[in-house]
Amino acid sequence: MLCLGLSGGLDRIYERSPELPSTFLHDGAAVLVQDGRVIAAVEEERLNRVKHSNKLPSNSIRYCLSTAGVELGEIDRIAFYATEAYCNAMLERLSVSKPVPLDAKLLMRQLLAREFDAEIDPSRLSFVNHHEAHAMSSFAMSGFEQSLILTIDGSGDFLSGLLAVGSGIEIAQLASFPERNSLGLFYLETIRYLGYGLFDEYKVMGLAPYGDPAPYRELFAQFYELLDKGGYRVHLDRIAPALVRHIEVRRKEMPFTQQHRDVSASLQEALERIVFHILRHHREATGMTRLCLAGGVAHNCTLNGKLLYSGLFDDIFVQPAAHDAGCALGAALIVSNELGRPAPRERLPDVYWGPDLGNEQAIERELNAWSGHLDIQRSDDIASIAAEWMANGAVIGWVQGRSEFGPRALGNRSILADPRPADNKNRINEMVKKRESYRPFAPSVLVEDASEFFELPGGTRELPFMNFVVRVHEAQRSVLGAITHVDGTARLQTVSRETNPAYWDLINAFKKITGIPILLNTSFNNNAEPIVDSVSDAIVTFLTTDLDGLVVGPFLVKKRTATLEDWSALGVSLPPYASLHRVRSHVAVDRQETVCEIRTGHSARDSMRISHELFEILMRVEGEASLGGLLDGAMLGQAKREDLVKELRLVWELRGVRLHPPRADCGRNTV
Repeated sequence: MLCLGLSGGLDRIYERSPELPSTFLHDGAAVLVQDGRVIAAVEEERLNRVKHSNKLPSNSIRYCLSTAGVELGEIDRIAFYATEAYCNAMLERLSVSKPVPLDAKLLMRQLLAREFDAEIDPSRLSFVNHHEAHAMSSFAMSGFEQSLILTIDGSGDFLSGLLAVGSGIEIAQLASFPERNSLGLFYLETIRYLGYGLFDEYKVMGLAPYGDPAPYRELFAQFYELLDKGGYRVHLDRIAPALVRHIEVRRKEMPFTQQHRDVSASLQEALERIVFHILRHHREATGMTRLCLAGGVAHNCTLNGKLLYSGLFDDIFVQPAAHDAGCALGAALIVSNELGRPAPRERLPDVYWGPDLGNEQAIERELNAWSGHLDIQRSDDIASIAAEWMANGAVIGWVQGRSEFGPRALGNRSILADPRPADNKNRINEMVKKRESYRPFAPSVLVEDASEFFELPGGTRELPFMNFVVRVHEAQRSVLGAITHVDGTARLQTVSRETNPAYWDLINAFKKITGIPILLNTSFNNNAEPIVDSVSDAIVTFLTTDLDGLVVGPFLVKKRTATLEDWSALGVSLPPYASLHRVRSHVAVDRQETVCEIRTGHSARDSMRISHELFEILMRVEGEASLGGLLDGAMLGQAKREDLVKELRLVWELRGVRLHPPRADCGRNTV
């Protein structure tokens, strides 16, 4: 039995539908399971390069079908990650005219028919409860015969979470949490006054250890109540007026004050207090000694670490794709279970379910296409050479095998570095991530050596998914300066030879050189894009950051100093999500000018200003064009050509344009 689970939107990518001006969905993904086992899974953002993609995950579906060698019509059941009633209600709320059918199942069938030329029988299309999908995604992958299950997020199906008990292949709900008591929205509403918004919650988790919760503890106590029998209530309406009165509201790009750090610490403390209150009661009431967690709030690794150390449960499993993309997995498993093919009761060992790099010849062709920009060397011992690079101070991109499912860098699409020099944290934040300097990086450690460097509670030996913040042994904190956070902790990933031999070999090679069986590991992307997936993605990110080296398959790559001719030989195109605009804008209080922009979203807020000269050149691109041909057509002198190429490279770094080796017909739109 083949079951396909979907998350994401009810319209197509790049489709600016006037009938659906906004969306209530995000984190598109597709997961294909065969008889309860995952055979393919990928988030849509990895393929369409749009963060938190909220459209139909068409590319992800194609990947899953291709992996299984089947057509959409051969899938036994397709499951969407929200109930039909919820989707219909939200469609009616969002729709501004009647051409959009207010029947979610009909709309989904129409979308699939348009995208895949396949008529889907209504009986083969299911809509499942959002939080039940979260719950199944965790419990079915935990290997537990029985456990307590807690899902927590912002909202879904008009709820913000549920409590359940899993037993065998069944999940029995104990309680649910309405949207008005949403812990995800509680967190989000607070961080708005710290200059952050949706999808920035993890940044505030990293800021919290720099603060003291005491100054705002009493203030935050007004925002929630702890009730009998593990109940709670949050007062979302109290947050805004109280914070506006008591703190200086931070705007984006403003510096953080100690006040902001203390608010972050108070928020984190409040979240932990509420979740512990819920779980203590239900641990005692149910007698369950194991816990499964899912939902966006389950990505709060600090909370998870404290639960692990508390001893409240003998074992805790956190779904590594705990956010809404993980619901695609849960949805597929729910319908597979209904068809009599439940997931086997096995602990999830890894999530390397995404696209593979391809064979060595394909990788080499892709690299050689950039020969003017890259120096390429093949080696049968990439681990030793890459480890030596890092031991000598290099920060590298590492791309191997199939990509990971979910937002964490688990060793196949990673930026890696020596975990010892404290300056490596600042260096990577500045030169690659272009992000706040306080943000920590995670360590990957050989599972055999983990307890020597980290305090692993109880009988814990493996933490393969970067879901838990643990304490670094005090004696090792000064040694591991790049991965030890200000509070002496680190978000740990243990690496076993069985699940990822290439990554294990690399860390082991680094250990042989340095005596340290650990690498600093962060996701392979810059601040403007999702995590890389393909060889092409990796090359682009390598060339638009200050990374020192790149390892792709068996190839070791360094940068060459490209000439103007090398740049001119590239093709240029606009990404499908980008558009050109010439608008009137205030350049002074009393003066307007016409300015040129590239917009990468649906509003002027998602825009970057460009010169009139570059605008005119890009306006001549229809599909794809030769950069050299465009510059020739503009009849520019050498100095101006160099200036425009420099500007174009900056826009490329922000993913406002695409530069790539030319295709055979690339010169067709040069005039």
